[in-house]
Amino acid sequence: MCGMPQQPPVRSSPTRPQRPDASMSLITNVMDHSLDDGYAEAAARKKSLGEGGLPKTLRAKLGLAAGLVLAALVVTVGAAQTRAAAPVVAKERQELIDRVDSETASADKLESTVDKLRDDVSARQRAALRSSGGSAKADLVGVLSGATAVHGPGVKLVVDDAKEASTGGDGTNPRETSGFSDTGRVRDRDMQRVVNGLWASGAEAVSINGQRLTALSAIRAAGDAILVDNRPLVPPYTVLAVGDGQRLSTRFQNSADGLYLHALEQNFGIRATISAQGDLRLPAAPSVIVRTAQPSTEKTEKGTS
Repeated sequence: MCGMPQQPPVRSSPTRPQRPDASMSLITNVMDHSLDDGYAEAAARKKSLGEGGLPKTLRAKLGLAAGLVLAALVVTVGAAQTRAAAPVVAKERQELIDRVDSETASADKLESTVDKLRDDVSARQRAALRSSGGSAKADLVGVLSGATAVHGPGVKLVVDDAKEASTGGDGTNPRETSGFSDTGRVRDRDMQRVVNGLWASGAEAVSINGQRLTALSAIRAAGDAILVDNRPLVPPYTVLAVGDGQRLSTRFQNSADGLYLHALEQNFGIRATISAQGDLRLPAAPSVIVRTAQPSTEKTEKGTS
């Protein structure tokens, strides 16, 4: 029976499952071929030519062994020298520490001697003042010159840096940075104006943080520290002024220097409090040494005819 030739059935080949990482062909290629083909070819060529790896000849092996022995010798000698030098370094360090301790003790002893001599000089000055013109006159001169301790009514003025300056904003010590140079810190010029304002308002004796001020006192700055007669002060700055308490307080706050301090409070956050006190005690100045001024010996003639 003839008929049309039948076409062979078309067989569909099974579909190959797709890899999960097919979309990441670049990463897959890098992972599968981590070594570049060029490097692999060069390594294979070296291996076929007998190059690379350990040396083959006796001379090369001896050279490698000599190099290793030399390297080990250098490391051993270095370690031995370090161990031998360690006691010397420790001894020198201890000698330096002992020297620093000795010099510190010597400086403390000298400072104590200086304080004793200052007290002796002050006592001799007070005795000379008493013997020169009567007890009452000597006491008055001693009070005005700062040579004697005083007490009486007055005002207590406490001046401190701004809160932001005290914390440094980020928790650091502001006096170790330069971020608050002319804003929230109390400066030597500020304390100069405060003290001058108190004198002008009628203060008869003034001290800052226990340092008695005289006509020879200087308020200066050394870096961020305020010095009074070359002695550094630490905030807050407590200013004691003997005088007519309430009147002194009012006159100072209404003066130009008092208004200046108020402006520092308003504009820069500097803190200041003032209060009248019933009895303040101010120490004598450490030393009052006059090098240039001399007492006048001229006498005024009275009743000349």
